Amino acid sequence: MTIEVFTDGACRGNPGPGGWAALVREDGSEEVFAGADAQTTNNKMELMAAIQGLERLAPQSQVSLTTDSQYVRQGITQWIHGWKRNGWKTSQRQPVKNQELWQRLDAAVAQLQVEWHWVKGHSGHRENELVDQAANDAIDAMEQLALAVIRLEQAEIIARKASPENAITTAVVSAVHEVRQEAAEDRAKFQAVLERLA
Repeated sequence: MTIEVFTDGACRGNPGPGGWAALVREDGSEEVFAGADAQTTNNKMELMAAIQGLERLAPQSQVSLTTDSQYVRQGITQWIHGWKRNGWKTSQRQPVKNQELWQRLDAAVAQLQVEWHWVKGHSGHRENELVDQAANDAIDAMEQLALAVIRLEQAEIIARKASPENAITTAVVSAVHEVRQEAAEDRAKFQAVLERLA
């Protein structure tokens, strides 16, 4: 049985805030995975989408992966062989951009049987449109979380100044602490977003 994977990356500005998404269709069911990064490039997000889509599959799975990125498709099916022979240098003897991501994708592909397909982006292809939307939604969610953290931190400052010992202040400080705990990892990733939105 062939597992179908559809991937896309998005970036607002290049570099800028970016998102990735992968739709995995297996046994008639579909699941979408998505994530975001505060400061990235479109190519990195396209690579991350493929990586995330493939890394979650069982070894030796037969996979049909569809991307709208010729950079990813040609890179993994053609260019990577020369890069590896040349010690991760291009034909112009320059370091390969996004080498760590290419190596990670190469490792994922080595565990699977992958057939690569390309589709033109924004052409009405159902799954491509779906993952494009999911990647953009991931950027929105990251920015909304960043704004929520900013607002909570501002509320904490105001509450501490107004009445440092009352119950409302204690509740606000507790809420801020919980959000900081839950979002500690994400906060590091979206620090650039926080700075831009502050």
